[in-house]
Amino acid sequence: MALTDPLGDMLTRIRNGQQAKKDSVMSPASKLRARVLDVLQREGYIRGYSEEVLGKHPGLRIELKYFEGQPAIKHVARVSKPGRRVYSGSKELPVVRNGLGITIVSTPKGVLSDAEARDQNVGGEVLAEVF
Repeated sequence: MALTDPLGDMLTRIRNGQQAKKDSVMSPASKLRARVLDVLQREGYIRGYSEEVLGKHPGLRIELKYFEGQPAIKHVARVSKPGRRVYSGSKELPVVRNGLGITIVSTPKGVLSDAEARDQNVGGEVLAEVF
């Protein structure tokens, strides 16, 4: 079966892993997934990630983060989906929970958080929201 939304699959693995109180989860590797994980790590939502081999294919081991027994990520949702892409200019980037959360944006300057995209004055595809 073909995977139609690889990024959505990774976000779901993170959500499920945190609900099950796992230390880490595995996901197939891709450049986009790695860049999204870079943003999550910079913003403090995960402890980190490393590349490993899943059988014949490369994979990513994502180390989940908890604070006082509660997951660091309370909510993660895919915004732009394969059936409906969502784009936003730098001035119209959505604010999540009055700035307490982040929006992950794919821009011409790379995958950035909403605050980084506003600082660099670039817009792009709104990939996900996290808080």
